Amino acid sequence: MQPLGGAQAFAAWLEQTTGLEDVRLGAALSGGNSNVTRLVETRQGRLILRHPPVNVISDKAAAGIEREYTVIKALEGRAPVPRTVAWCSDRSVLGQPFAVTEWIEGVALGTELPAAYSLSPETIDALGLEMMRGLATVHAIAWREVLPESFGRPDTFVERQIERWMAVREQSQVRSLPLLAELGKWLLANRPVVSRASIIHCDFHLDNCLMALERPHLNAILDWEMATIGDPLIDLGLCLFFWRRDPGAPLGFPMVQGLSNRPDAIARPRLAAEWSKATGFDHDHLAYYMVFAAWRLAAIVEGAFVLHREGKEDTPYARGLEHDVPNLLQEAAIIAERGSI
Repeated sequence: MQPLGGAQAFAAWLEQTTGLEDVRLGAALSGGNSNVTRLVETRQGRLILRHPPVNVISDKAAAGIEREYTVIKALEGRAPVPRTVAWCSDRSVLGQPFAVTEWIEGVALGTELPAAYSLSPETIDALGLEMMRGLATVHAIAWREVLPESFGRPDTFVERQIERWMAVREQSQVRSLPLLAELGKWLLANRPVVSRASIIHCDFHLDNCLMALERPHLNAILDWEMATIGDPLIDLGLCLFFWRRDPGAPLGFPMVQGLSNRPDAIARPRLAAEWSKATGFDHDHLAYYMVFAAWRLAAIVEGAFVLHREGKEDTPYARGLEHDVPNLLQEAAIIAERGSI
């Protein structure tokens, strides 16, 4: 496999494929946990390159990038996503399949606001409402008109995810997490009947949104490699789980949408109502999907903590999972017991 750094091969390929001129492969950018994002300069303007990590030889990793490109192309012109430019499956160019999309100016937010934003409840509310409206444009699209029927299996998505991650965690565990099993059983016993399906992001929150630098406006939704077809409340549940949490409580991943963790931020029910208004869908089972979202995230990321305990991964992120995972499960259990958002 050719190592990443084949800048000349990449430039030649992109120029020949697209007609762009003076292509230059730039630096890696922050953002995106599982794939590499790099800047591309051309005479016609900037672009974004996305590919799996160069040291990962995995059909699954490559499929994620292709999946992302497929979804963005389907959503192009219909929802706030980057414009697609080119897809390359030829590993000889960069050592991995890759996708090229347009560059969109903006900032992904976590715990701090851009300098141009006012530090006020109105700003936080505007960010929440922008997310709801942007997400609603995705969910309202008739997915069969833009994607093949085989793209997802919405009727059994939630059930398959619960059973899969329960089995994974039973087979690979390094500590006692009784809530993981208890909540998994609760989710299976209480799952709602699926009555609709949409394109879903599967990791939607403020960190995966590009907001304008000068005001709270959604420029683009990023990181679509986990996208599939399912109940749109899966996306809404994750986003609202991370919205306006109690900063005094033990939180799992407190930095995610951390700027909303204040008592004067717009409440979850108001954001859910805005989403329903924009989509025409009800959100009657939202509490269930908030529990599902937190539980699924905890079950997935516990894998990194297992690697940490086995001495295979030693990063601040992996070490922090000692508390993040139990805290996510505890928050989910509270919502399940309360039965409301």
